[in-house]
Amino acid sequence: MIKFLQSGNKAAKYLLAGFLLLIAASMVTYLIPGFMGDTTAATEAGVVASVGGHEIKREEVARVVQAQSRGNQIPDFYLPILRQQAVRQLIQQAELQYESERMGLKVSDQEFRDELQYGPYKQAFFPGGKWIGAEKYKELLTQGGTTVENFERDVRLDLLQRKLVNVIGASATATDAEVEQAYKDQNTKVKFQYAIIKMDDVSKTIKPTDTELKAFYTANQARYTNSIPEKRQVKYFVLTDKNFADKVTVDPAEIQRAYSANQNAYRIPERVKVRHILIEMPKPGPDGKIDQKAMDEARAKAQDVLKQIKATGDWDGLAKKYSGDPGSKDKGGELGWLNKGQTVPEFEKVAFAQNKGQISDPVQSSFGFHIIQTEDKEDAHLKPLAEVKPAIEEAIKQEKIKGMMTQAATDAETLAQKQGLDQAASKYGAQVVSSNPITHSDALPGIGPQPQLMDAIFSANEKSGPQVGQTPQSTVVFELTKIEPARTPSFEEIKDRVATEFKNQRAADLLRRKAQEMADRAHAEHDLAKAAKEAGAAFKTSDLVSRTQQVPDIGSMSGAASAAFTMKPGDISGPVNLGASEAVLQIVERQEPSASDAEFAKQRDQLRERIAGQKRQEVLGLFVNDLNTRLEKEGKVKINKTEMDNLAKSRS
Repeated sequence: MIKFLQSGNKAAKYLLAGFLLLIAASMVTYLIPGFMGDTTAATEAGVVASVGGHEIKREEVARVVQAQSRGNQIPDFYLPILRQQAVRQLIQQAELQYESERMGLKVSDQEFRDELQYGPYKQAFFPGGKWIGAEKYKELLTQGGTTVENFERDVRLDLLQRKLVNVIGASATATDAEVEQAYKDQNTKVKFQYAIIKMDDVSKTIKPTDTELKAFYTANQARYTNSIPEKRQVKYFVLTDKNFADKVTVDPAEIQRAYSANQNAYRIPERVKVRHILIEMPKPGPDGKIDQKAMDEARAKAQDVLKQIKATGDWDGLAKKYSGDPGSKDKGGELGWLNKGQTVPEFEKVAFAQNKGQISDPVQSSFGFHIIQTEDKEDAHLKPLAEVKPAIEEAIKQEKIKGMMTQAATDAETLAQKQGLDQAASKYGAQVVSSNPITHSDALPGIGPQPQLMDAIFSANEKSGPQVGQTPQSTVVFELTKIEPARTPSFEEIKDRVATEFKNQRAADLLRRKAQEMADRAHAEHDLAKAAKEAGAAFKTSDLVSRTQQVPDIGSMSGAASAAFTMKPGDISGPVNLGASEAVLQIVERQEPSASDAEFAKQRDQLRERIAGQKRQEVLGLFVNDLNTRLEKEGKVKINKTEMDNLAKSRS
């Protein structure tokens, strides 16, 4: 395990978001037939593909799909799509890793440590700037469905790919002219008149006849085929831990044995309770060195704060005013209890060496100068049995209940199959419930949404007999009693739905036509107000607005209405589709900022970086596509067709 909290610079992060977008966007390219090239070789069972000798295995694909699902139940028909996307994503990652290594790029241990401490994981692993410890670190990753090895490999791969991104995108820059134009585009303001026609108003004028609705129903038959989903009815009873809690006893000898066998879990290491105020280390100059004068000033500031602490004892006020530690400054500098190995060596040595209540002189570390108070100390010791007895007893009890429920599930299913569901439920004091017809997406009364259980119910057939389904909190013994197959509704059954869809489609067509006619009339007579009146449209005038503002009935000016910023005073737009309405705009006034404005000087660097970032993404997109083409030609990318065919099946 890595020793954490070492000094060093923060790993660069600003390209991560753009790079992830690039991965997502370029996956669209992978969807083009033939993009993955030759599907020969890589025939070993379980190996889906290989890139430059790096194998992509079936379990890796499953791990990516699981992460994409985020714990949600995935419909069978969608699984093959997700699996193939996962393969393409893993191939692309492997290609980038291959190219990074070919170019001699590496990730140091220090860069990896900085990523965990200062990157996107800092709140998870370093809350308040404090390392959570190796055991908690492992526990969090396990709960997240990964291992320490897999996680650390993925983080290093991500850092390696970011280095490649930096190398590839280094030449992407923004010219002064581009920056000035971007500033003008971003800060230009316009005032305009607009005529607007709303979908709701148009829809009210549509009165379809039954003949029209029946014709629409017939023409769109595919839309309604089997639109009433399959339904099933079941009888079931539920077993929970409440059925067995009263039957479980825990003997004192069991508690003693568990305590004796797991004493390492109850050992408290030597620890100290501390608080501190951090005077941050001055930033390095362009040459990477820290100015000695700035260092001396920081040390002097720390000495001054120490004097104030000793004179006033006001840790709360002084920490809030001076401390550079965002995790503790608003808590009086409190870091709580610390074990050895959780802080940098300089800090740890002083914190553990001091007596209770003692305040240190400024202690220099890679973060700056710390004023440390050791508030309390505790020697390493073993928690007595009396202290941990309730927790041990509850753990043993839950383990016994779990075992009883597992056995009961088997016994109840067997008994239900032999003597019927009612007899089995009676043995456990449970009540049999008969459901109404339910669809796969419904929930059984008293159980709630349980996709895994519904999968079991909809996988059964009417001759299956009683079966067991599991939920995280219970065991459900059920029997399928009736199946209503999916079917196509008659016109009369869904007449209201057909009418709604007919009106929506007709209204959308009519709205577009009326808006186009209004725009054509406004252009012909150069009079939007007159055209609006003739069309029965509302006519309004906006304030002077920028791209970031909203206009009533129009919405955000960064959306479809942004076309207004490309127009001159007097210009009239074509129809602007706003979703539930259509508008036509006429510019009244236009204000462009000057590149000599003081505000431009403030925004120049940010705009330059934004434009350069966009260019980098374009360069990277081309690079990714070219890399795939080259590696395929060189025979570095090999696809196992057999495994790919298996992944394309609904259940694999």
